[in-house]
Amino acid sequence: MNNRNPASADENQVHENGECSVRVWEFNTERLKSMNKNINTTPNLLSNWSGKNSCSIFRVPQSFVDVNGSAYRPHIVSVGPFHRGEPDLQMIEQHKWRFLGDLINRTKITLEQLLGEIHPHENTARESYSELIDLTSDEFIEMLVLDGCFIVEFFRKICKVVNIKPDDPLISMSWIYSVFLRDLIRMENQIPFFILQTLFDLTNTRESNRSLSSLALEFFNNSLCRPAEVVHKHDNLVGKHLLDLLRKSYITPELDKPIKDIKNIPSHVIQCISKLRRAGISIKPGNGESFLEVKFRRGTLEMPKITIDEFMSCFMINCVVFEQCQRTCSKQFTTYTTLLDYLVNTSKDVEYLLDQDVIENYFGTDEEVATLFNNLGKEVPFDVNRCYLSTLFKQVDDYHKSIWHIDLASFKYIYLRSPWSTISALAAVLLLVFSFLQTMFSMYAYLKPPH
Repeated sequence: MNNRNPASADENQVHENGECSVRVWEFNTERLKSMNKNINTTPNLLSNWSGKNSCSIFRVPQSFVDVNGSAYRPHIVSVGPFHRGEPDLQMIEQHKWRFLGDLINRTKITLEQLLGEIHPHENTARESYSELIDLTSDEFIEMLVLDGCFIVEFFRKICKVVNIKPDDPLISMSWIYSVFLRDLIRMENQIPFFILQTLFDLTNTRESNRSLSSLALEFFNNSLCRPAEVVHKHDNLVGKHLLDLLRKSYITPELDKPIKDIKNIPSHVIQCISKLRRAGISIKPGNGESFLEVKFRRGTLEMPKITIDEFMSCFMINCVVFEQCQRTCSKQFTTYTTLLDYLVNTSKDVEYLLDQDVIENYFGTDEEVATLFNNLGKEVPFDVNRCYLSTLFKQVDDYHKSIWHIDLASFKYIYLRSPWSTISALAAVLLLVFSFLQTMFSMYAYLKPPH
């Protein structure tokens, strides 16, 4: 009798009456069909062209969403295909058609002309998105025309290029306007800039000689409040979409130079503010026209003032994810936000930046600003050797390692931070001096007694 456990036998063999026979495994034809179908299916959630330079509008990776929540999705108005048709975004959808009607009535341009002008750009526009867009040709072109004309006409009305009705709810209701500002710079809520430019050129009846870029930047400047001469420098700037346009307007020619290889860059990017202060490094407001223009001179980190509010936090968060997703995009915002992340560990660091007039806080408490800065650097790959602040990081690290600076600065940081600590330190020094003098006089009297 064969007492072998059947479970331990080879699955391709059958033992009967002590004899071994081979069992032929049969392929599951349905499973094979399913596998072949998957092999031949084009990826649609991250398309094959996502890595091309032409792709510029991305569904944000979940790792970023886990950190920053709903910062990437629209809250009131849907632009483009990613959030099209969502129930909570329908309020503005009806007004898009109203704005399109206003544009047609004013310019006497027909719907056929608008659709016909966009049709040749359909394939290029589709390849601007990281996902395969599940819309027919007619639906996709209609979406581009409706959303594009709405944005163009909205800019014209806000900038008073065309007449507006004072009671238009999209303009007169301040809460709608403030949310609009943020929704139009969210990564998942964009259409290609060349589509906007095409529609702008077609519908431009010469009410003014303003460019699309100048209108867009003036619109966003209602929140940013940059000097007019700085904004006007970028009247002919072109981006891949509105987020990229605004992002590029902060990247000065000095910041856009080729990055040189720097040797011996520290692995730790930069120390936090409290450690820098102990090493004698202070932080002062800089004079650059862009807050990205950070300098290090003679022990002082010079940082142009930046206002932190809901718009700026949304802007920086979306700039970082765009730089991380777009293959050929420079990484200035990634570098700057990484700097903020390393500088700020606690609310005390934020308090110091406020005291030094480096930041202006309209965002929340000091703790909330610290959390914002720290979240900006989470899940973000960063190459310290290939960034526009590489030289600065090296300079700060060399200064920080100087023993003389550390000893002198530590004394100042510990004993001279406030009037009371300064008085205490002086009292201690005087006490030591008097003790020393008393000892010297005692020794002198012992060695040379009076005659």
